[in-house]
Amino acid sequence: MKDVSNASRASRPSVYPKKKPSPYGVSKSSRRQSPLYPPHSLVRKTPRAAKAEQLAHRQRCMQISALRREGIYLEEEYHDEIRAYMHEMERNTMCSMASMDQQPEIRWHMRPCLVDFLVELHFVFRLRPETLYLTLNIIDRYVSKRVVYVKHYQLVGCAALWIAAKFEDAKDRVPTVQDLAQMCQETYDESAFIQMEGHVLSTIQWTLGHPTAESWLRIFCCGPVVEEQKVQHVARFLMEITLFYREFCQYPSSAIALGALTLARSLCGKGRRLFEETEECLEIVDHLDNRLAKHANDLSETLVKKYSYSFYSKAATFVLQFYLQGGRFQRHNALPFPMTPVRTYSPKVCTPMSVSTTASDMSDDMPATPTSPIFSSDAFTSSCMSDDKENLPSPKFEPVINKQLIEQVPEQFLPSDFVKYQRQALHNLNVGSPRPAVVS
Repeated sequence: MKDVSNASRASRPSVYPKKKPSPYGVSKSSRRQSPLYPPHSLVRKTPRAAKAEQLAHRQRCMQISALRREGIYLEEEYHDEIRAYMHEMERNTMCSMASMDQQPEIRWHMRPCLVDFLVELHFVFRLRPETLYLTLNIIDRYVSKRVVYVKHYQLVGCAALWIAAKFEDAKDRVPTVQDLAQMCQETYDESAFIQMEGHVLSTIQWTLGHPTAESWLRIFCCGPVVEEQKVQHVARFLMEITLFYREFCQYPSSAIALGALTLARSLCGKGRRLFEETEECLEIVDHLDNRLAKHANDLSETLVKKYSYSFYSKAATFVLQFYLQGGRFQRHNALPFPMTPVRTYSPKVCTPMSVSTTASDMSDDMPATPTSPIFSSDAFTSSCMSDDKENLPSPKFEPVINKQLIEQVPEQFLPSDFVKYQRQALHNLNVGSPRPAVVS
């Protein structure tokens, strides 16, 4: 009997695809496909399309290489899994607005004072952007679960900043207990910061993996199209504005980042990405637009000064100038589909419509155009957001900060130069620095 095993066969040419051998030693004869023609599953491309695809792939590789040189790594193979896990994490690390409203002493008008103090500390110690957002998330989660008195509000903020810096920043950038005590003008003992740190961590159950708005912004800006530097700086300025006010605490960080990026693209004259915009995103855009249009002069001076340097593309100057000149965000609604006018036919012969006849001549059959109701987007002026305890007399909260340790920043220097010379803001010829750094 003739041996039909695979071992006795002659090796096939390499141009033909290899087939899986039969378990019974006999293979069925099938029609071989010629190597001159591509398989049916492949789509033949024109030389121009193939060249354009190759060029786009080459540009994408160059963008990824440039981002990696800046310390930003994109795991494109796990992009969908990473985003799904980040959405799950941000749902698990959201604060409770109802619990924060029930605080006996803390009021929402005290929040801008504390955030302004934390922004100044964050800028002085040159911490990463993620550290500031994680600090506010830790504070909100702690306030949602514990009763915090006014005299301890600044202590909770400093402890949260200390925890976030240890989690996000390098070891040499983390402020020490002596730094925090001196920044608060020795209002609290050094042991108080250590005790509050342990209490905060036990309250939030050591859950520090919160996807911040800065993390989401980097994902949105490093997509198929890398955003310009100015657009990113304007979006970061808008995101830090959301840390000050109550109406933004109810939204997840992904919606905050997408809303700030949408408004930043609109201010910089870029096209909108309607396929990415969500209802939460547009609500945040409306809140930001109304607040900047009505209360542009009430923004934090520390925040405006921080983003007025050319290192941040003078984002604060650009945004304030736009709104002080009367600019507003134009929310273009989707155009409705054309409506076919309805005719009522009679059994008799009707006279055909003339060329000058329009749809308005048949107003009886045309439906009325719906008008969208106007809702107040300002959470402070809306009647549904009113709270009786806001009118009650509350203790005054004023963060204590040692201004002698914060030197006035010269206009000719940039933040990049401060990093190079290692925290110039803490160096003063007349007052000793809490952490003297060695300048190489």
